[in-house]
Amino acid sequence: MDIQLKKKHPLVKYKFYIITALAVTALAVYLLMQISGPQRLRYDIDRLGITTVQKGFQEYLDVEGIVQPRLTIRLNSYESGTVAQIVAQEGSMLRQGDTVLILHNPDLMRMIEDERDELARQQMNHRERQIQMERRTLELQRQNLEMTHQMERLSRQNELDREEHALGITSQAMFELSQSNYRFNQQNTRFIQEQLRHDSLSNIIQTDLIRNDLRREERRFERSRERLDNLVIRAPIDGQLSFIAPILGERVQAGTSIGELKVVDEVKITTRISEFHINRIVVGLPASITYRGERFPLRIARVNPEIRDRQFEVDLVFTGNVIDDIRIGRSYRIQIEFDQLQDDALVIARGNFFQATGGQWIFRLNEAGDRAVRVPITIGRQNPRQFEILDGLQAGDRVIITGYDGFGDAQEIILR
Repeated sequence: MDIQLKKKHPLVKYKFYIITALAVTALAVYLLMQISGPQRLRYDIDRLGITTVQKGFQEYLDVEGIVQPRLTIRLNSYESGTVAQIVAQEGSMLRQGDTVLILHNPDLMRMIEDERDELARQQMNHRERQIQMERRTLELQRQNLEMTHQMERLSRQNELDREEHALGITSQAMFELSQSNYRFNQQNTRFIQEQLRHDSLSNIIQTDLIRNDLRREERRFERSRERLDNLVIRAPIDGQLSFIAPILGERVQAGTSIGELKVVDEVKITTRISEFHINRIVVGLPASITYRGERFPLRIARVNPEIRDRQFEVDLVFTGNVIDDIRIGRSYRIQIEFDQLQDDALVIARGNFFQATGGQWIFRLNEAGDRAVRVPITIGRQNPRQFEILDGLQAGDRVIITGYDGFGDAQEIILR
């Protein structure tokens, strides 16, 4: 007996074809959506640099500076001579007046001995002339005393002659002769007294001249002795002897530099800056060094406007605390501040996004932190650590600043 088979529904009959067609259609739709929609890229969050948009921007220049002594003094020889002894060694700490080296100059010593003998002769001559002047002064005083006594005697004799003439003891002729002699002796005595006064003044002047000549010779000898002292080279101030040039037995000429003394108690920071900033670097501009988490303030003390190799030199000094273990020749990073801190400016940390995007856009994370999308930004000023954001971001936004080399043309980053 034949069994009648049920006729299959067309959907059941062609179900495999339908499922295949639906899968192909879904795949095509997915691919179409991927092509027409934003490109997405999955990326490991640990391989990215993420920072938060903050407020507070300060424009500064970061350079490297070397510690130098604030004052360096060259030691010069004021006299010629042969190096007889080197007392201080290179690197030794000296106090003011300490001996560095000793020179020997026999010609100078002979000259000083000759001047010493000449001074002794001058002193002897001065003493002899001084004794003569004193004798002359005593003689003048004696003569003046005799003239005074003579005037008194003549005056009494004149009074006596007048009384005798009045009494008629002497004649008129004798009285007139007596008066004539009196007037002559009176004028002669006055002349002699005037001469004595002139002689006394001349004596005083000559004594002063002789005394001045002796003082001149003494000063000349003292200068010669100072030249002898100059054969000993001493430290003019406290400091460290950085180097000494001559050796034992070497002939040193007057004015030759024989060494260098550095004042290590006061230091400065010397740096070289690109000529691009020369118009903004001025004396008094603030700066700082951050060392072991502590900030040490500086200020620019000198700007050398001479440009060499497209750079110019700047000296900075500490305005507050100085680094405890600072050493001559050591280098530090210096931040030269061009303006004051602007609290309302938005900033982000520097990263390689700037090289990849030209500063035109950046990836900003969503609130959940699992996705990041491109957003356009406008960058303003910059310093070695930060970019100023003028538009496109707000304070508190989180952005990706590194890892852009592997993003390609992705419009959205899915973080995992």
